[in-house]
Amino acid sequence: MVRKFDYSFLKDKIPGKIVSLLSIVYDIKGKENARLISTPALFNKLKKKAIRDSIKASNAIENIHTTEKRIDDIASGDNFAYTHPEKEIIGYRNALNNIHTYNETIIFDETSILALHKQLLDIAEVGGRGNYKKEPNVISEKINGRSHVIFIPTSPKDVKESMEQALLAYNEAIHDPEISPLLLIPCFILDFLCIHPFDDGNGRMSRLLTLLLLYKSGFDVGRFISIEKVINDTKGDYYEALYKSSIGWHENQNDYVPFMLYMIQVLYRCYKLLDENVFNQIDKKLNKSQRIEQVLLNTFVPLNKQQILEQLPDVSENLVETILSKLIKEEKIIKIGSYKDARYYRK
Repeated sequence: MVRKFDYSFLKDKIPGKIVSLLSIVYDIKGKENARLISTPALFNKLKKKAIRDSIKASNAIENIHTTEKRIDDIASGDNFAYTHPEKEIIGYRNALNNIHTYNETIIFDETSILALHKQLLDIAEVGGRGNYKKEPNVISEKINGRSHVIFIPTSPKDVKESMEQALLAYNEAIHDPEISPLLLIPCFILDFLCIHPFDDGNGRMSRLLTLLLLYKSGFDVGRFISIEKVINDTKGDYYEALYKSSIGWHENQNDYVPFMLYMIQVLYRCYKLLDENVFNQIDKKLNKSQRIEQVLLNTFVPLNKQQILEQLPDVSENLVETILSKLIKEEKIIKIGSYKDARYYRK
């Protein structure tokens, strides 16, 4: 029996911690273009780094590795592979570049997903590429050297219908103005991973589809900061959120919130990393007061006092507090929260 897919629950009450983070991310998105226009050279440099980081990280999550030198070569366009893992890495690069280049024209449907899967595994000539699985598969983990099944995905006979129904539900929900795409995308990706429609490449496909859907919803931070690297850097939290949100999935009783929260935090972290790269461009010739102002007026995300001090280790806490008070009085920044939890953001 095929599981029911319905994302209309996203119009109901969402936990406050998700709403707060969501509002910050939307605010950041609204200011992104101004930053891009003001520092084009930096953003072009970040594009190249993001592709390299994504190629390396998404494959590393699946234990597909090669040398740092070969990652550099492949990211730069080298199509020659010495090993099977390198063929898989080249396939990921090709699919990734396809999304970065053609995201606006890619139609999000079953045909596109199958074509992307074929491109992912074509160079490595993996069997079943571009087709749904023919044999059952399980999601397992190794404990003390022994494999333990932690989830049984959709059976092969139900995969096609499940994917069709999930896509129908997604495409209906994405056109509903009451549903945020940042809540919807993690829900679809979780369902995709629970269906586990392919014999191989499900994890990598989920990350490619995440990037594609974010692009199509107007969030292009993945062009400059590797979403896959942030996931790889927090891999333990990623798997824990997946596990929590998959409990009761077959019975339509699972809780999407852990995975939703994790993915929104990933996106937020990407914007913070973008901030850190911009901070590094701040003119060192400016005096300390001017540098503090630059940090506060150029940040993508609200900062607390400690984060400002971390970015400018040569300035004193007293000077930071003085500049904060000055900018608040001048109505250039606003204060969010109070006491130790206070954060500051440009108005």
